[in-house]
Amino acid sequence: MKALLSSRPVLWFLFLFNLVVALAAPLIDDSAKGIATSLGMAVVSLGAGSALYKGRAQARVETAQDRRH
Repeated sequence: MKALLSSRPVLWFLFLFNLVVALAAPLIDDSAKGIATSLGMAVVSLGAGSALYKGRAQARVETAQDRRH
């Protein structure tokens, strides 16, 4: 399961889908429930985005190391 969740296509889906929901939730529901939904989805989106960024930085380091050898 961990390998599936850390794959790039799944991370992109989580990032984009949760970002859209986080932006739309307060517009659809003006109550505290909409704000809580927005915050929760934003946290998931930020987590997926940070994993994408971390994977990109890691790939860059590995490429630099491969060029040295």
